[in-house]
Amino acid sequence: MEKNNDAVSKIEELRAELNTLKDKKRKLDKKSKTKKAEKKEKKKAEVKNIVEKKKTKKAEKKEKKKAEVKNIVEKKKTKEEKKEEEKTLEEQLEEQLSDKEIENFKIEKVDMEKLTHRVCDILVERESSGMIQSELWKKLKLSSRDGSRLALKLERMGNITREKILEKGRWTYKLILKKTPISTTSIENAPCLICPVVQKCTLEGEISPQTCVWIEEWVTTGTSQLRRKL
Repeated sequence: MEKNNDAVSKIEELRAELNTLKDKKRKLDKKSKTKKAEKKEKKKAEVKNIVEKKKTKKAEKKEKKKAEVKNIVEKKKTKEEKKEEEKTLEEQLEEQLSDKEIENFKIEKVDMEKLTHRVCDILVERESSGMIQSELWKKLKLSSRDGSRLALKLERMGNITREKILEKGRWTYKLILKKTPISTTSIENAPCLICPVVQKCTLEGEISPQTCVWIEEWVTTGTSQLRRKL
């Protein structure tokens, strides 16, 4: 009987230990499962974070590129606006007029050849320093529009060069004489053109320009007319 009680007691102890071990195993399994789940969640969060960072980086890159393009467009626009503001009257006219219109430009009731020579005479006095076109037009009593067209014409003819300068906050041109146009006015009434003995005229001959009364009279008359003009 006593042996039976010991056996029962032993069995009970073993059962208690087994239950304890089972509890420990359950706790360990639960802990391991929780740890595994946490690890999985952590990894998932890391992957999500990497994806978000990539998305953010891509979006930032896109925005940066967009901003750069916008900046380039703005700079180009500003440059074009500035260029437009810096346009002179001549440049605006050049856009509106054809080459033919500029080359054939005339001012009503004005001798264009004489006007051209007058411009050149004024500019030759300034030599390489040139003259601001507005001053020249004022001197010649021309409107800025007519003066600008004349400047374009003279430049096309090769008589002047135009140097773009900033004068009192405004863009304009300084006109510099390049070459004086050839004029036949000074020899229009020369007696030699209608002289009946011009073929016999020589410097040392009986008929000579040094002793010609017609030439003397022509020169005297021309000098008198020039003095009256001055």
